[in-house]
Amino acid sequence: MARQGRDDRRGDASPVKLIAVAVILIGLVLVSLRLLPGSPFESTAAATWGEPAAPADRGASTPGDRSSRPSPSPSPEPEPLPFEAKDLDLDIDGWYSWSVLDRRSGEIIGSDNMDETSTTASLIKAWIVADYLRRADEKDQTPSDAKLADATRIIRDSDNTRAQQFYNAIGGSASIRRLLAMCELTDSKVAPDGGWSRTALSPRDTARMGACIADGRAAGPKWTKWLINEMRLVRGAGDFGIRKAFPAAERKTIAIKNGWIDRTREQEMHINCLAIGDTWTMGVMVRYPIGKGYEYGMKNCQKITAALLRDPV
Repeated sequence: MARQGRDDRRGDASPVKLIAVAVILIGLVLVSLRLLPGSPFESTAAATWGEPAAPADRGASTPGDRSSRPSPSPSPEPEPLPFEAKDLDLDIDGWYSWSVLDRRSGEIIGSDNMDETSTTASLIKAWIVADYLRRADEKDQTPSDAKLADATRIIRDSDNTRAQQFYNAIGGSASIRRLLAMCELTDSKVAPDGGWSRTALSPRDTARMGACIADGRAAGPKWTKWLINEMRLVRGAGDFGIRKAFPAAERKTIAIKNGWIDRTREQEMHINCLAIGDTWTMGVMVRYPIGKGYEYGMKNCQKITAALLRDPV
C-alpha cells in the first residue's frame, strides 16, 4: 500500500512540471521572435538595438542637434561712405579731378582722370612732417618742443620757411621717394628740380597718401594721432575745400591739408585738397587760368565735394 501511494504522488506532479516547462519554452520563443530583425513580432527597441535613441526618445536636444542651435546673426552691412561715385558735369573752367578711398576695404573711386597729376604746393607738407616725425622715432629721438611748435606751424598755418627746413633735414627729394614707396603711389613723381612744392601728385595718390597717414605708416605709431589732430586744427587761409562741404559739426572731425599756388611759368593756379575722415580719405585737384585767383579754386574744391555727397548740406 505504501508503494502505491508514492507512485500516485509522482504521477500527479508530472503534468504540472511539463506545463511549466512548456510555458517557459514558449516565452523564450516569443522573446526570440521579438528580437529577430524582420520578424512580425519585432519591437521598435529591437530594430534600433545597439543604436543611439532617436531624437524623439531623447527628450531634450543635444549639442549635436543642429536644428536646435540658434541661427547665427548676419554681419551688419557697413555704413556707406558719404560719397557716391558719379560723373560730374560742373561749370568749372580748367581741369579738375577727384578720388575717394574707403579706408576699410581699400577700394578707390574717382573721376576718369584721377590718375593725372598736378603740382602739390603746400599739400605735401603733411607728408614732410610725417616723414620727419617717423624718422626721429626710428632713431629713438624725440623732437624738441621748439621743433614740435615748428611742425604745428607747418600744418596749421602752412609755414613755408619751416617746411623747407624740415625738408632739408630729411634729405629733400629722398623724402618724396620714400613717400612713393611707403604709401604705394603709382601715378606720382619727384619734381624735376627736387623741390617739395612741384612734387607731381594725382588725386588717386593723394587719397592713398591720406590713408598712409591715417593708418600710421607715414608718421609711425608714436606720432600719427598727434599729426592727425594737428591736421584737424588747420586754420586761416588753409582752411577751405573738402571739409567745408560737410555740416559744421562734422567739419572738426575731418583732418585736412591743402595746397594753393600761382604758377607763373604755366600761367595757372594749382589748388589741391586732402581730407581724412573716419572711414575715408579724399583728394581733389583743380587747375585753371591764373587770372581767376585763389578763391575760384578754393570754392571749386568744395563744390566738387558737395556734388559727390549722398546727403548734400
